[in-house]
Amino acid sequence: MTIDMSQFFQVFFDEAEELLAEKEKLLLAVDIASPDPEDLNAIFRAAHSIKGGASTFGLTDMTEVTHILESLLDKIRKGEMALTAEHVDAFLIAKDILKMQLDGHKLGTPVDQDAVADVRMLLQSLSQDVVPVSAPVASFASKNADSDMQNVVYQTCFRIELPKVTPEDAAALMSELGLLGAISRDEDAGDKVVLSLRTNEGKDDIISICSFILNPDSLNISEQAMSNAPVAKTAPSDDDLGYGFFEPLDAMFPPEDPKADAQAEHVSPEPVLQSKAVVANDKKPAAKKETEKVANSQESSTIRVGIEKVDQLINLIGELVITQAMLEQRTQDLDPIANERLLSSVAHLTRNTRDLQEAVMSIRMMPMDYVFSRFPRMVRDLATKLGKKVELITYGASTELDKGLIERIVDPLTHLVRNSIDHGIEMPATRAQTGKNETGKLSLSAVHQGGNIVIEVSDDGGGLHRDRILAKARQNGLTVSDSMSDPEVWQLIFAPGFSTAETVTDVSGRGVGMDVVKRNIAAMGGVVDIRSAKGYGTTITISLPLTLAILDGMSIKFGNEIYILPLGFVMESLQPAKADIKEVNGKGRVVKVRDEYLPLVPLYQFFDIEPKYTDPSDGIVVIVEVDGKKAALFVDDLVGQQQVVVKNIESNYKKVPGISGATILGDGGVALILDVAAVLRTAR
Repeated sequence: MTIDMSQFFQVFFDEAEELLAEKEKLLLAVDIASPDPEDLNAIFRAAHSIKGGASTFGLTDMTEVTHILESLLDKIRKGEMALTAEHVDAFLIAKDILKMQLDGHKLGTPVDQDAVADVRMLLQSLSQDVVPVSAPVASFASKNADSDMQNVVYQTCFRIELPKVTPEDAAALMSELGLLGAISRDEDAGDKVVLSLRTNEGKDDIISICSFILNPDSLNISEQAMSNAPVAKTAPSDDDLGYGFFEPLDAMFPPEDPKADAQAEHVSPEPVLQSKAVVANDKKPAAKKETEKVANSQESSTIRVGIEKVDQLINLIGELVITQAMLEQRTQDLDPIANERLLSSVAHLTRNTRDLQEAVMSIRMMPMDYVFSRFPRMVRDLATKLGKKVELITYGASTELDKGLIERIVDPLTHLVRNSIDHGIEMPATRAQTGKNETGKLSLSAVHQGGNIVIEVSDDGGGLHRDRILAKARQNGLTVSDSMSDPEVWQLIFAPGFSTAETVTDVSGRGVGMDVVKRNIAAMGGVVDIRSAKGYGTTITISLPLTLAILDGMSIKFGNEIYILPLGFVMESLQPAKADIKEVNGKGRVVKVRDEYLPLVPLYQFFDIEPKYTDPSDGIVVIVEVDGKKAALFVDDLVGQQQVVVKNIESNYKKVPGISGATILGDGGVALILDVAAVLRTAR
């Protein structure tokens, strides 16, 4: 049976990346002194699965690395060798090499062959250096061996009738299906290949495994009655863990060995059982198995969809929202009694459109764990390099953010985390002298607040040094004074080229980064805030909108033009009295709002539009706040509040100063969305 394997390349690339990420996560969390056997098995399975997939697709460079890696992991998980910190370091380096090789095949990026050769030699030397097993590992191995011999109970028996397949495919399928339970072949089925599988998994799991080799529509799977008698579980062999499915076929079935061909044609009906089967008369494992079964069923109900398809769907929903707004506006002037049914239908359409819009937008939402999972490795490596001890703690990893924003927030967060380790957390000896734990704490958290997500990077280090920052600011020619408040002083670190590092290293000291961090976050419609206490640590807070595709806005009017003002910046609106408007020589006008004078920004002057009013007391001022600074925008009228679909104006027209995007109104007209931060910067 010939299969075009090229169609599965992208699936392999995606799954290999997930396996590498999971492997790194497990390695960083493993307890070297007493490793959990489940973790060791999971790390081994990840390496084995990558090796199998690489073998199937002929990626021999990856196969060679994973083969040595798998052999070393196998010795450790079987208790033949003790796990050491040196092993973990080598496995992490191997992970990086495999990722480089994977990117080489996927993206065509260069691969450092010297680094590949180095890691192969490192793994081989570790494999030959047999270290006596420590007591905890030995006890785990013994415990596993004992549990493997216990009796198990399976809940379901499936009869699986395969289409005409080669002996190799039949043997490979039996090997993989054996992971789900007890597998045997019906020898009385004649020319047909009929398998019996006693398992606690579902039909979807069987189809998922078979679909790598067979067309799922060609399978005939039926459920059979079975007794609940326990099945004696044999000690697991390599085949139990999946050898065979992705293993090179010439290694499984050497053609020159007729006995091997015979074994492939008539596979022994001896049951091969899954190592996580339910133990008879043991309620706790049964409960765990039920949880795993639910998780598996959820996993099998997911599909991979290209992001371009999701973006197309979101664009279409945006057009639907605009069309719905047009219908709603057209029907506002109709007689509500004569057109009651029509207006009721339009109202129903409005509700359904909003629900559909929210459902589709949620497809683009991704958990913050996508970002947070990158940092344990980075923190470990950087702390080791600097000779520091750092514990990373994350909160709210399941909090969701739009995919477009989650990819853009990675670089700013990376810089903030590096800064916390390099500048914030002190050396162990220094911390001990001040009565602190030698291990510093660095925490990342994410939480929803209204329509925003708030991300915090916090450390318990030495905090920001006010005097040092002021001195550096004066040295750089910035206008500062000793009477500045702490929050104002902290904002100075975002100035271009600002750095208080005494020496330049490859970690920091060049004054590049914090200004870029703030600029990138502002480009996403977010704000940055800093809180710090000397000797106790620093917390940097980032507030971002959940999505840039749709926003809540206030429609404002000056002249004959309507603009959209993002509600996230708006604090209040009011009509000022003439006495509250003051002229400042050479600096324009200010407006007094509750004993506070705010700069007045006439938007009609900014955009060169003929206004309805030139006196602020005749119009409206909208108080906005950006980066902790307030201003009053002078407009003619407030039109209303609405949710708008954001369109990119730069890609459709060109970049317009003071404008961040555009939207289509209910009457079909185009309204520009104000870039409030840019307007205030220019006005100042």
